[in-house]
Amino acid sequence: MTKGQKAICILLCLCMIGMLTMRFLMSVSVRKEQDCSRGFLTEIIPLLAYCQGKEKQEPLTEDEQTYAAILEANQVYLEEQVAEENDQKQQEEKQTKTQEKEEEEMPQEEVQEEAQETVAEFPLLEEIPREKLENYEYLLGNFFIVDPNTVAGSDLINAESLMGREMRLSDDQESPQILIYHSHSQETYADSRAGNPEDTVVGVGEVLCSLLQENYGFGVIHVTDTFDVVNGAIDRSSAYDYARETVEQVLEEHPSVEVVIDLHRDGVAEDRHLVTEVNGKPTAQIMFFNGLSYSAQNGAIAYLPNPNIAENLAFSFQMELVSKEYFPGLCRAVYLSSLRYNLHLKPRAALIEVGAQTNTVEEAKNAMIPLSWILNKVLKGQ
Repeated sequence: MTKGQKAICILLCLCMIGMLTMRFLMSVSVRKEQDCSRGFLTEIIPLLAYCQGKEKQEPLTEDEQTYAAILEANQVYLEEQVAEENDQKQQEEKQTKTQEKEEEEMPQEEVQEEAQETVAEFPLLEEIPREKLENYEYLLGNFFIVDPNTVAGSDLINAESLMGREMRLSDDQESPQILIYHSHSQETYADSRAGNPEDTVVGVGEVLCSLLQENYGFGVIHVTDTFDVVNGAIDRSSAYDYARETVEQVLEEHPSVEVVIDLHRDGVAEDRHLVTEVNGKPTAQIMFFNGLSYSAQNGAIAYLPNPNIAENLAFSFQMELVSKEYFPGLCRAVYLSSLRYNLHLKPRAALIEVGAQTNTVEEAKNAMIPLSWILNKVLKGQ
């Protein structure tokens, strides 16, 4: 062996000893020192760098496989969730269709009964002894106001006769049964906003219309035409004539209508407030207004014939009686006047005054809750 070969062998031995020494130090050093030593060795020894690279690559390969497995598992889970949600949705749709079918097949009477369960029921508060109603003077003092221009004797104001007249409507509720209109559509209240129909007696009529339809199932026509404005100014001299023409046309087009209501607002002294309380709410008082086509001075008014006077009066009296027993203080009276006021158009025709110009819009609209309840009770013979 030559001197050169011996030198190489010694050098290799020193390298191996150095490597073993470094390996030993690496095994007992902290991780930070280990990383630094490896970094130094990788620069010197390519084999160590290769081994270190393998160590870094193998976990990466395992992460990709794991990630793929997770994606696959998630895909299966999502598919199961979608399938479950679809099944649930189909079950809900099936249940809804079944319920709708049952409701369609349910008799109309049962549907109405279920709807009425949500409507407020009012208790009897003041039952009026029927023997009192037999007294003509009692009726005049508690139920009626007779205008000085007309006459109403005991033959007309007779409780037994008035209560005995049938006011029940026919059972056909699919066609219009009630017509509401306003001969004086421009009548407003204390806080009415100018130019806003919702704040007039027409707006009050809309509330009554909705309550009768939604709470009690009546078919209602609400005529909102203006009859008391001529050439841009309020003129009520011919309002009843204009209104009659329109109402007659509507009745001809809808022969099923049996009830005609002309909704008004009264006029009183500015210091008078026609208000009561119903269910804790301020409520405008109402008054039924009947025309007798009879003058105290000249007798029967021939040019205003009304064959329905007795029925008109019975309709008003029965509503007032219910009002006094269930809503004491709500109804002022049945006012009897000498003219006709288009009440001849139907046996069940009524002119109803809701509050006056000193009432608020809210008070007037609140009155429609008990009024609709009263109408329902009378018209269904309850």
